[in-house]
Amino acid sequence: MGRLDNKVALVTGGSRGIGRAIALKLAQDGAHVMISYRTRAPEAQEVVEGIKKSGRRSAAYQSDASMYQQAKETIEQIVKDFKRLDILINNAGITKDGLLLRMAEEDWDSVINTNLKSVFNYTKAALHPMMSQKSGKIVNLTSVTGITGNAGQTNYAASKAGIIGFTKSLAKEVGSRNIQVNAVAPGFVETEMTAKLTEVQRQKLAENIPLKRTATPEDIAGVVNFLASPDSDYITGQVICVDGGLAM
Repeated sequence: MGRLDNKVALVTGGSRGIGRAIALKLAQDGAHVMISYRTRAPEAQEVVEGIKKSGRRSAAYQSDASMYQQAKETIEQIVKDFKRLDILINNAGITKDGLLLRMAEEDWDSVINTNLKSVFNYTKAALHPMMSQKSGKIVNLTSVTGITGNAGQTNYAASKAGIIGFTKSLAKEVGSRNIQVNAVAPGFVETEMTAKLTEVQRQKLAENIPLKRTATPEDIAGVVNFLASPDSDYITGQVICVDGGLAM
């Protein structure tokens, strides 16, 4: 028996990286896991097949997380098919790094819309079934960059700091309905998004981390899974850094 047996979950941006690891982890703990993706249909289908191998139901929904109507339609379809939604993991995110003086307005807007507005979009839609159920778990993926800042990432840091404020505010709004809202702040994680760094850059980053290594997507997935489980029923409005001590 898993801690999440027969719970219905949605992981946004679930076709690769951290989202993929989270989706597979939730399924291993018993949940039926849906994922959303924007462009990577083959990778999304691979994740769905991996979830089904765990004996759980799954489906992939193509949608642009930055568009409210598409997010709403995704949630409505899941609730139509499964009659409920227990867990929402807001993971969709992108980077478009650059110094502010040289940053194009579209690079600011696309990061804010994909990373921050997507959290509004999916959460607003998911609250309707969760309020009716009088239960729900919402976990938002932020970043230590949203806490410490990082040169060349004003857009990304602003989006992730916004998620922290959103998480704390919403936790106060819906706590009385038995809905817990928390955030996970990864540090440096080995994903496709960070693969462009050189080996020298990676070693330098690791030297600044007390645990002397970067994270795997599975390191993040384990903490998200905990926050989605009954073990976190009395935890809300919190930001858990999963960063090897980087932001201490």
